[in-house]
Amino acid sequence: MAESHVDIDWNALRAAAEDARDHAYAPYSDHPVGAAALTNDGRIISGCNVENASIGTTLCAECGLVSELAKSSPAGRPARLVAFACVGPNPGPLLPCGRCRQLLWEHGGPDLIIDRAGGPTPLSVLLPDGFGREDLPEHR
Repeated sequence: MAESHVDIDWNALRAAAEDARDHAYAPYSDHPVGAAALTNDGRIISGCNVENASIGTTLCAECGLVSELAKSSPAGRPARLVAFACVGPNPGPLLPCGRCRQLLWEHGGPDLIIDRAGGPTPLSVLLPDGFGREDLPEHR
């Protein structure tokens, strides 16, 4: 599990994801999504999906969340994601797609805890053999 000096308040994370979902721009799919994450320095950050008429350039809620992570972290010292919750228009947690799981891996790693219906689960279970910067030859 992710090492952190912060406790995970899943209810607060889910509430932040629901609030983010309320700001989503989803006129094409009518599928608003909100995501929230706890950082290793104790902050909760969030993001929502923003659709586009070209559909392929739609931004997932996870993209907005990671952008907020970068913007809100000290330059050169980005915070890491510890726990993540995502919600859509239906009750219960919404799992990130494969592309977004890889995005979350980059900023939280294999120990990032993901909220899911079966209970919080490490990202390494949801994305076996995910890869990061250390797997690229020029960064070993």
